[in-house]
Amino acid sequence: MRKVFVSGCYDIIHGGHIEFFRQAKSYGDYLIVNIASDEVLLKYKNKKSSLPIKHKIDILNSISIVDEVMVSSNLASDLDFEDNFLSAKPWCLVVTQDDKFEKQKRDLCKRAGSTYIKVPKTLGYDQISTSEILNKIKAPDQVPLRVDFGGGWLDVPRFSRPGSYICNCAVNLFVSLEKWNVPKCSGLGGSAAYALLMGKDAVKSELKMNVGWQDPAVIRETGLCAWKSGDYPDLAIKRSGDILKGKMALYWTGSNHNTPLVADKRRKYDLIEQAGNIGYYGIVHNSYEDICRAVDISYYVQIDEGMRGLPRCGEISKKYCGGGFGGYALYMFRREEDIPKNLVKINPFIDWQL
Repeated sequence: MRKVFVSGCYDIIHGGHIEFFRQAKSYGDYLIVNIASDEVLLKYKNKKSSLPIKHKIDILNSISIVDEVMVSSNLASDLDFEDNFLSAKPWCLVVTQDDKFEKQKRDLCKRAGSTYIKVPKTLGYDQISTSEILNKIKAPDQVPLRVDFGGGWLDVPRFSRPGSYICNCAVNLFVSLEKWNVPKCSGLGGSAAYALLMGKDAVKSELKMNVGWQDPAVIRETGLCAWKSGDYPDLAIKRSGDILKGKMALYWTGSNHNTPLVADKRRKYDLIEQAGNIGYYGIVHNSYEDICRAVDISYYVQIDEGMRGLPRCGEISKKYCGGGFGGYALYMFRREEDIPKNLVKINPFIDWQL
């Protein structure tokens, strides 16, 4: 009998696992599936099991191509299944092409007289991981959008500046997969909001587009926030944003924006840094005037970059939302009565439970 051994967390069984089991079984006639115990999951994956271990065993045993299920609990080895593998003495160990412990597993196979086999991921449909499944389950039904005040672009890793800040605020404009209440490409963080609603890692999604992480960070955090400039979100301060109530509005510029398209344009990063730092000071000291100053400086940078001038509406300060030469523009006023009727009034949104 030619035994084939595979090992993994298999926390939530999905089609990718079944395809892998089929590939592995093709190398022998007796498939052993080793699953990690709850203790191993906690140590190596830093997460709790999604299902009780007995449920996993029963599910795996019900799969016709699986002949035996083993549970590993070796916390002393880099390979938690080492003891089970040496006990089973399989003909081969089958792994996927992204195996992160190839050297250790090859050494184990050599000790056991087994063959190390690597197989490609050849699904006929989109791949998905257990983490992605869990994210989809936990995905919110709706999320807020955001406006930014100063320091924009310093959330893009290649433009980041240590000691600087990005200032932004979640607002009471909400979108869902069923109801998208604003134009797309509006500069309010829509792509990040969509990724969050789809259960994706929105920070990674934004970074893959060569733009920054500020949108998913503040949409997920909510409130009036300042973030430390760097490769990943690092919250410096969060406030309710009460000083902004009744003082913000949006103006539609008449065209969509596209941030990735202009990411590498020339711009005055020293002034962007100054705007972010002034905005941070304003948030720390609850100074509406300083937040408006940050907006003013950001607008000056945008005009210098080539964006069209925005119309005057009796505002204290204004700027384009985002950096893509279109979409909505943010207008700041002294009081709510000063906001023209053709603008969209917005207020900060915060969820302290997040």
